[in-house]
Amino acid sequence: MFFEMSYRSKAVKTTTTVSVILPDNVEGTYKTLYLLHGAGGNNTVWPRFSSIERYAKEHNIAVVMPSVGNSWYTDTAYGVNYFTFVTEELPEFCRAHFKGMTDRREDNLIAGLSMGGYGAFKIALTYPERYFACASLSGAFDITRKGRPYDLSLWKANFGFLLNSAAELEGTAHDVFHLTKQAKADGKALPKMFIWCGTEDRLLDASRSYHALLTELEIDHEYRESEGDHSWKWWDMHINPALEYLLNT
Repeated sequence: MFFEMSYRSKAVKTTTTVSVILPDNVEGTYKTLYLLHGAGGNNTVWPRFSSIERYAKEHNIAVVMPSVGNSWYTDTAYGVNYFTFVTEELPEFCRAHFKGMTDRREDNLIAGLSMGGYGAFKIALTYPERYFACASLSGAFDITRKGRPYDLSLWKANFGFLLNSAAELEGTAHDVFHLTKQAKADGKALPKMFIWCGTEDRLLDASRSYHALLTELEIDHEYRESEGDHSWKWWDMHINPALEYLLNT
């Protein structure tokens, strides 16, 4: 079953639209995947450009696809709280309206592509007690080390108007590398992790650097790279293997 719903969000302070896929004819509870879009996308891109509805049916899971603009899954400096929306408000709204969704850690997964890959790991590492597993395809992990040049004006709008360079985000709650080190140092139980990036992808160095950190910290994860660039042909090809890995308990 496929739904597209619109409602007024307190966190986002306007009407937002969310796409939701639910399992067919399921009694009891089921697992839910929060599936995040990349920069320039919205809640429609995964259903439009991939076979996610078919994959969800094969795995008998729900999929929730929010729309966050180019916010980098952050409570922005201009007062629109997309991080709070995705991590707090949206799960509560969905669980209140869709019977079968639960707040149990083992029932919740999060994944995304590019900006959404960064968002998925940022969220899962901020709240590892809430997410059993996370996945990134072509993840833009390296926002502080500038795996590619970013528009500083966008960084200021999202991360802080007083920001002078991306490097100032290192060691903050926005830095996935820092969050990973902190979670490891705190002895937290981390989610299962799956990372894929194409060998022709402009963000390959970011995925390799993050893979190297996980390896150095001896954090268990699945890292794959293979032919592919930064496009839907490859994301559609690799989201199902990601799900198979995350759901294989």
